[in-house]
Amino acid sequence: MEKKVDRVEAATKRQQGGQKRGTVSYLEMPGLEGGFVRMVNRLLEEGTLTGDTEADDFLRKSGEAVLLGLLYDQRIRAEYAFTGPIRLHQRLGHLDMGKISRMDLDRLRAVFAETPAVHRFTNRMSEYTIALARAVVDDYDGRAENIWNGNIPAREVEKRVALLPGFGKGKAIKSKYVLHYFGYRDFSSS
Repeated sequence: MEKKVDRVEAATKRQQGGQKRGTVSYLEMPGLEGGFVRMVNRLLEEGTLTGDTEADDFLRKSGEAVLLGLLYDQRIRAEYAFTGPIRLHQRLGHLDMGKISRMDLDRLRAVFAETPAVHRFTNRMSEYTIALARAVVDDYDGRAENIWNGNIPAREVEKRVALLPGFGKGKAIKSKYVLHYFGYRDFSSS
């Protein structure tokens, strides 16, 4: 286990240009399998979660991007899902949940469908994106970070995530690891 801890800290340090700030410790992921586990393994080996250090940096700076990436992580490769919010940001010029919550659905669908697509399932993910944005605006003052910030226990974060549109129990369980490895919360002691 010590080797994994050292490798994760070295990988996140390498990814962030040698800065110690923002490193994360290794966190066991019992029972979790699939794309996000592959991303963590890539972090250990290559120093990047998504395979694109610029994308990783963006995700580390935008709670909205991480939340949308977690939403999009269904029926496509996890790496593509987590870089979807960057494509959305490039096309909209923002990830402001208030603005997204008020967008015309057909306009958002068109944005999603531009090449390369934000997500393979343009129609459904556009609907979920607007519904998620509305929930974040209504319940968390328009900021994704308010879902997990503070000393909120991991189980409460999971409960909050599970109630979001397009999420469920599986994504709720995964949220703790996503937030941990993108540097939003240290869940190593929970």
